[in-house]
Amino acid sequence: MDVKMEQSPPSVPEDEEPKYGGYSRFEIELEFVQSLANPFYLNHLASQKMLDEPAFVAYLSYLRYWARPPYVKYLNYPGPTLKHLELLQEARFRQDIISPDLAQTLAAEGAKAAVDWHRGD
Repeated sequence: MDVKMEQSPPSVPEDEEPKYGGYSRFEIELEFVQSLANPFYLNHLASQKMLDEPAFVAYLSYLRYWARPPYVKYLNYPGPTLKHLELLQEARFRQDIISPDLAQTLAAEGAKAAVDWHRGD
């Protein structure tokens, strides 16, 4: 069963935006999408069966708006955040990330990319 997210992305924050627990929808979605940069968090989501839930998968698809301007500029770690968000669109990856070995491999790749970037390679 496909679940579609019909709601549009939040606008860039304004003072008049409604707050949820003191945070705007923009802030909440930014915090969540950035957490996807952590492969061990992805492994945790898989272990909790969140990645099997159609509504959650639809939410992950909806979050793809973070790859476009003006939203992408707010991401602290756009590379791994957007890479993992795209991988999460694939059913096979959502199944495979339950493996601690895959989470470790992604973490090692991310660390290597960070070192290479700082070296200028």
